[in-house]
Amino acid sequence: MDLSILLQYWPILLNGFSLTILCWALGTIFSMALGLAIALIQRYGPRLLGWLIQAYIEIIRGTPFLVQLFMLYYGGPLLGLRLEALPAGLLGLTIYGSPYFAEIFRSGFNAVPLGQLEAARAIGMSEPNIVRRILLPLGLVSALPALVNFSIILTKETVILSIITVPELMYSVQRMSTETFRYLEANLVLALFFWALVEIISRFGRLLEARITKHLIERT
Repeated sequence: MDLSILLQYWPILLNGFSLTILCWALGTIFSMALGLAIALIQRYGPRLLGWLIQAYIEIIRGTPFLVQLFMLYYGGPLLGLRLEALPAGLLGLTIYGSPYFAEIFRSGFNAVPLGQLEAARAIGMSEPNIVRRILLPLGLVSALPALVNFSIILTKETVILSIITVPELMYSVQRMSTETFRYLEANLVLALFFWALVEIISRFGRLLEARITKHLIERT
């Protein structure tokens, strides 16, 4: 194992690290926001719109991310949608992740005791206030472990963006491997990076869950 190669390619790998984290962070934020909107529309929107959204969820969850990315990046120009690699990758992650987050939010909302919602309506609270002060806080507590888990899954999906030439970590590692023929060192860096990132996200999620639970206990 020749670790001097890592020093030689460190600037390229560092750029790949940074872009991978950026793609994961923005993809997670955008897809989570879209998933929350979808879950609320399914709960409060018209039935016809709910059916259309459910069809969207089933189609996206039933097809591989790689196929969706190819259709978006290479098939988009046929529909007048021309995107550079990075915007296409972020949009692809958003579309791919949103149905999963929507289902997580939906299950979290369903876990909120019905009696609390009925009590809020009985004292005259408006539906937007019920959503903001009861449904969202309690639903998010129930959904938090699943939200963290799928966020971890999205970190690993970022490697697929290298297929459309987004210069994230996988792209940088492939370049390093091709130029040096040192596949062990390159893939070791890739594995260690994702292991460290997953550990950080997991620990942050557990810390956040503990703080939220403690806050709710103190309120009661």
